[in-house]
Amino acid sequence: MSYSFADVTGTLVGPGGVVDLGHGSAVGEEGIKISMAAEGGSMTIGVDGCGMHNLNADKSGTVTIELLKTSPVNAKLQAMMNMQSQNASLWGKNIISITNTVSGDKTICSSCAFGKKPDVVYKKDGGVVSWTFNALSIDTILGTY
Repeated sequence: MSYSFADVTGTLVGPGGVVDLGHGSAVGEEGIKISMAAEGGSMTIGVDGCGMHNLNADKSGTVTIELLKTSPVNAKLQAMMNMQSQNASLWGKNIISITNTVSGDKTICSSCAFGKKPDVVYKKDGGVVSWTFNALSIDTILGTY
């Protein structure tokens, strides 16, 4: 079994453009992280020790994309964020798709809106620009190697 980020494709589609987020986009070492906002379920235990499982229907979460400070993708994302933030009818209309073409992993994040503007950092090694998106729905299918 092996893994390479070279096998990862990623796309953000929304008002103002289409942006490539996968291999070749100058993604930093931290890469792309998809996090669910809530647990898939919970447990409730009664006073007599009997219990029940509760299924949580929440599919929301965040997508964090770390780009090198010199990545041209930063300017594209900034332009999209600026344009979308001018009109509420454009906000939260992005779709982010991330696929590993070798393993078959596929994640679709829909109804995505930009999170806060990235921090501006100037340091010795240049660093990364961290873009966070809030997604109302995240669906992942994990493939197999």
